[in-house]
Amino acid sequence: MTVIGASGGSGFFLIIIVGFLLIWLLFVRPQRRRQSEQREMLNELRVGDEVLTAGGIYGTISDVEEDRVTVQIAPQLEVQVARRAIAGVTREPEEAEESEDSEESEGEATTAEEPEDTAASPEKEDDSTGAISGGETPVEEDRG
Repeated sequence: MTVIGASGGSGFFLIIIVGFLLIWLLFVRPQRRRQSEQREMLNELRVGDEVLTAGGIYGTISDVEEDRVTVQIAPQLEVQVARRAIAGVTREPEEAEESEDSEESEGEATTAEEPEDTAASPEKEDDSTGAISGGETPVEEDRG
């Protein structure tokens, strides 16, 4: 009877180890990767980078110190924020357009172009009443 109890306990122990392994793979590892990416982004901050602060303010970096960053948020208006308060570096509009163009050209090569969705137009005819929906209600004339 001790042999049966010993094998059942080792199976339970194996399940616990597999559970911890899954938790580590699903939660801990991705979190560490995000932290290292954030740390790398903060270490690569340079004067002229357009950034978004944790408070939701967009601006351009005008000075970088060890633990502070000076961000110009309007002409003649600069604020100092902690380096760790920078949520992200925003891409330049030109870079964003170029990446969208390259994604579109790749998408066209792999998939066929889909027809436009006409149901999303603001004016569409309701089959049951014949009324037009999408903003304005038809006005009936008084004939009496």
